[in-house]
Amino acid sequence: MTATVEHDAPSFAERYETALDNKRLARNVTRYQTNWRVSRNAAMQDVSFEELKATLRAAKQRVLDDLDGYIEQFTTAATRNGATVHLATDAKEANDIVRRIAQARNIDLIVKSKSMVTEEIELNHYLEKFDIDAVETDLGEWIVQQAGERPSHIVGPALHMGREDVGDLLNDKLHISASREDIPNQVHTIRDLIRPKFFEAGMGMTGANALIAETGTVMMATNEGNGRLASSAPGCHVVMAGIEKLIPTFDDAVTQMRLLGRSGTGQRMTVYTTFISGPTPGHEMHIILLDNGRRAMRARPEFEEALYCIRCGACANVCPPYSEVGGHVFGHIYTGAIGLVVTPFFNTLDDIAKPQSLCLSCNACETVCPVGIPLPRQILDVRKMVVEKKGLPLAKRVVLDVYARRSSFGLATRISALADRPFASGKFVRGQNVPLLKKQTTWRSMPALPRKPLRDRIKRYKGEVDTPLALIPNKAAGMTVALFPGCMTDRIFPEQGEAIITPLRALGVNVVFPAGLHCCGLPANNSGDDDNAKMMAKQTIKALERVKTNLIVSGSASCVATMAQDYIHLFRNDPEWLPRAEALAPRVVDFTTFINDIAEMPAGSLLGRQGESVTYHDSCQGLNALGLKDEPRRILHDVMGIEIKELPENTVCCGFGGSFSFEYPEIAERLMNRKLNNAETTGAHTIVTDNQGCIMHLRGGCDAGHRNLNVKHIAELLAERVRAIDPSL
Repeated sequence: MTATVEHDAPSFAERYETALDNKRLARNVTRYQTNWRVSRNAAMQDVSFEELKATLRAAKQRVLDDLDGYIEQFTTAATRNGATVHLATDAKEANDIVRRIAQARNIDLIVKSKSMVTEEIELNHYLEKFDIDAVETDLGEWIVQQAGERPSHIVGPALHMGREDVGDLLNDKLHISASREDIPNQVHTIRDLIRPKFFEAGMGMTGANALIAETGTVMMATNEGNGRLASSAPGCHVVMAGIEKLIPTFDDAVTQMRLLGRSGTGQRMTVYTTFISGPTPGHEMHIILLDNGRRAMRARPEFEEALYCIRCGACANVCPPYSEVGGHVFGHIYTGAIGLVVTPFFNTLDDIAKPQSLCLSCNACETVCPVGIPLPRQILDVRKMVVEKKGLPLAKRVVLDVYARRSSFGLATRISALADRPFASGKFVRGQNVPLLKKQTTWRSMPALPRKPLRDRIKRYKGEVDTPLALIPNKAAGMTVALFPGCMTDRIFPEQGEAIITPLRALGVNVVFPAGLHCCGLPANNSGDDDNAKMMAKQTIKALERVKTNLIVSGSASCVATMAQDYIHLFRNDPEWLPRAEALAPRVVDFTTFINDIAEMPAGSLLGRQGESVTYHDSCQGLNALGLKDEPRRILHDVMGIEIKELPENTVCCGFGGSFSFEYPEIAERLMNRKLNNAETTGAHTIVTDNQGCIMHLRGGCDAGHRNLNVKHIAELLAERVRAIDPSL
């Protein structure tokens, strides 16, 4: 018998601590992610990713719009081809179908090619009870099966293991003589063990990458050839696939293939693409179409798009927390971002209640998804399901309740600004001075709160319109805009708010500070606190509706993404507030876009000393949510004449993630140091970005780590240049 997964598995906390202590794991996963990114980018050069994505999304949606019709079409065609089609409503029914087929033919050995859906229903464990041995024949699946583990990745089941781990497994656990270092030797050893099984087994089982409705054809993509052997050598071939794998036509299947290899492994095409229309002559073929929560997901509009998934694993390949702890912590059966979304439907909400908290909302997963699933938004919806069922931890609930109320939060920050003085040194509160916060502040100093928030520093902007003369010719001169500073700018970094106002006034733009502003609600929304998120969003909408300006400018990319994008989803079922959120969205613009696209600040208009250089940190919300990439670089290079030394791994999150860095400081510290180490390799001494959370995080890391790096908001550089021309601004 083969090894099976232990069902008295360690708790989430135990798995988390074990993963943190496993240095090999983080090294192996990070190396895989890095190599995948390079290969994927190269493979995408010869196709139009956006065009293919749109085509495949449309095909997937056609199936979901008429699911029963496509199931019937596929069943009719597959039956005509000689296959027997079974419908299974849940895991138990699917497992029973496989068992009955095996027992009716006295089969006690099954060879399996890679199939995540059989992992989902725990088929191997179920069959073991009936003395039916199911042997995995995919190299990675076989390794984790022998190790008694689940796959840690949808495409690379054993990517968390290095050659040393596989060598230890073969020699020490399985007592098979093999090299501990030579990967080709290990591969040949394992394949020599697996190959005879194909010809001894009575049944071969495979999954399906697509089920083509028009012809009843099963499409299967593999890199090892084991899928072809499993589907043809044994006398009985059983395919198991979720009903979402249906696709209308062969053309749609080809579109999927053009995206699958590139997104999954960075290949232009997988090594083996197999189309099976009926059984091998003299054999039989069964196709099991599994529901197991998929119809329930389809019935929820906010989750339906997750059924587009083609199981490429790209979302895990760009996930920063995944790189540090791997899939056994970041997921359940399905890992990565998609696993956090589908698990409540395919398994249970309890199975994902803890792992979902590892998502830091960097939005990277959505940017690489080949079918454009809004995974970050869906994960937050799952988080809200968890909070609705289990509630928030008491400390977090208290903090968010205070945060949500403008007067309470204002009072709390003013008191804190006085209370932290004994512990502050310059602009920072350092770890050795605050015993209760030592776990948070030994690796990252916290900012000392200013005594006067921004709202007290800029009272002049609350009154009459006073449009200044344009110091620099531009297309925004004469405009009036409202400033939405965001709570971090207002209460923690008021000097950044002043720095935002300075270049706006130099452009001849009048700035007004609306009354009644507080926080956009992002902290509550990202924590799954739906009630407080909606309350804060309503406060913000009301305050900004009273402002008669066409545009609302914010120096926080996160706030802009929240107000312009998240509010619409937040109020999707609210007929009163949805139109108000939709009306607000086009009025909100980030500071960088305003300077670059609206004002069109001329090149060379703020030149400074020659030879100045910086490196630019693309904040997750700026890059992934707002699509800002060229805009800040044009401002720095063309407008100010600053050399930009590109930051290695610029698309990888710095690890802040709001409350994430307080809940998972170990991961946040690693990601922060990765970012700062990369910055140091550029030779620049200044990191520029557009997000206050990143600034707090990276500045704190530089101070605690005694690094010779400055971290600045892009507005601060612009303000310095403007004040050099006119100190009164």
